[in-house]
Amino acid sequence: GGQAQSPLTQNVTAVEGGTAMLTCRVDQNDNTSLQWSNPAQQTLYFDDKKALRDNRIELVRSSWHELSINISDISLSDEGQYTCSLFTMPVKTAKAFLTVLAVPQTPVISGFKGPVNEGDAVELTCTTTGSKPAAHLRWYKGDAEIHDVPLSQEPELRGKTYTVRSTLRLQVDRSDDGVGVRCSVDHESLRAAPHVATQRLDIQYVPSVKIDLSRNFAREGDELRMECRATGNPEPEAVKWKKDGAELPDPERMVVDGNVLVISALNKTDNGTYHCEAANTMGHNSAEYKLYVYDLSALAGQSGPDHAVIGGVVAVVVFITLCLIIVLGRYLARHKGTYLTNEAKGAEDAPDADTAIINAEGSQANAEEKKEYFI
Repeated sequence: GGQAQSPLTQNVTAVEGGTAMLTCRVDQNDNTSLQWSNPAQQTLYFDDKKALRDNRIELVRSSWHELSINISDISLSDEGQYTCSLFTMPVKTAKAFLTVLAVPQTPVISGFKGPVNEGDAVELTCTTTGSKPAAHLRWYKGDAEIHDVPLSQEPELRGKTYTVRSTLRLQVDRSDDGVGVRCSVDHESLRAAPHVATQRLDIQYVPSVKIDLSRNFAREGDELRMECRATGNPEPEAVKWKKDGAELPDPERMVVDGNVLVISALNKTDNGTYHCEAANTMGHNSAEYKLYVYDLSALAGQSGPDHAVIGGVVAVVVFITLCLIIVLGRYLARHKGTYLTNEAKGAEDAPDADTAIINAEGSQANAEEKKEYFI
């Protein structure tokens, strides 16, 4: 029975500012007292009697089989080895280690002195303080994690907590403009969600320019809208349109509405190269489109896809008919040969040579007649 009369405890982990419950159990106990003492060997509870004046420590349960106490508003100084004693002869003890986690502060990203120019290198530093054990930092650009970013850990004045820093170096381009770079703190005290800081990138770049058309096929009399799509940072100034390197020649029919050039009642004089230019403080860029206006009379003469198809079908039909005639002619010619051969067979059935000759000649004569008939 003495062997079973031993106290049992478990190590406990708590978060700074939180609560820890220390439990000591004895399976078999013949009315022997239980006691909890702290790392400084001060008695906290002796059975159900409080021994240390500390409002943070409360009794949860006291019986011959269990002594459980709560420590609230935990601080880092509460960390250490607590002892449960069973007052048998000799006294039996069990140890429980209380680990206190210090919650890392929300991270801060520094170093972005935006806006920056496309192609430049950006250096961002993420810092979080007050973690115990030292926190881990992760970087993300958009939704993609960036791996293998250097990390440093420095002990703080309190001695038990750490300041953790990580510096990310990025070469940026226009696709990074407006993208959020995130620094996330991983720590066992942050069970619900990690602490995150976000730095939105502001990348300046020369405009990129593209011309979109309202129709791909320009005919005389149609209206054509050409849209000049310009994207850049800073926002490009108003776009400029030119035709064949000069100002637009017919301002009454060629109207610029924002970044759209509208040409009404197209005619042959509108043929040429149209040029759209956009500029910002980073520089300028342009796009061009070669316009060809089809005249309706030429199109009517060519309205040919349908006629061409019909002509093609007729040609195929004629060709197939000729092929059939040739095949039929060859078939008839072969049939005629077979007929002559069958006629000649009459000679084989003759009783003697003379009759055979006569039969054969008769057959040939018939053949001549048949020939004439077939021809």
